[in-house]
Amino acid sequence: MFKPMIWALTTLAILGLGACSSAPPARSDDVARLAAQIQALGPEVDPEEARRAARVTYAYTAQLTQEYQITDPPLIHNAKVNKGLRPRGLCWHWAEDIERRLKQENFRTLTLHRAIANADNPFRIDHSTAIISRRGDSMYDGVVLDPWRYGGALFWSPLREDTRYEWVPRDVVLEKRRQEQLAEINAVAVN
Repeated sequence: MFKPMIWALTTLAILGLGACSSAPPARSDDVARLAAQIQALGPEVDPEEARRAARVTYAYTAQLTQEYQITDPPLIHNAKVNKGLRPRGLCWHWAEDIERRLKQENFRTLTLHRAIANADNPFRIDHSTAIISRRGDSMYDGVVLDPWRYGGALFWSPLREDTRYEWVPRDVVLEKRRQEQLAEINAVAVN
């Protein structure tokens, strides 16, 4: 009887702390700093496109925070999504939606990428993100756009400076998983 009570109290405490979580609104200097970082990707980046990308990313993050009903830290929100209590808000939802929205801008000097971290780490959950770079550059030269990490508060950083995650191109991760599934299917067929 004692252990279930501790479990229940711990769960309530975690959920109670999580309910206080709310992303602060973006300030104009936040948008300006992101625009400057995108502009710094290279002289070929159109300054107006850099400003627009920053504005759209912050505004759409705020919109998605409302649509996803973010009121908790990311892992608690994930549990709510997985239980059907929230519509969306897993990291790949954020990455997919941010990428889709930014692609609507039809940038001439910028391009978008998707990446996954932790795919080979059995002790951590996969984490997906969108990345913006100068057109023609790889994702490794770009800026990570990660609204999931802090529960609807946009985190951004040059990819090479984001030491929390080791990002791998999404297509590489998905192809590796496809190959592993084929190998498993072939192994079962042989036996």
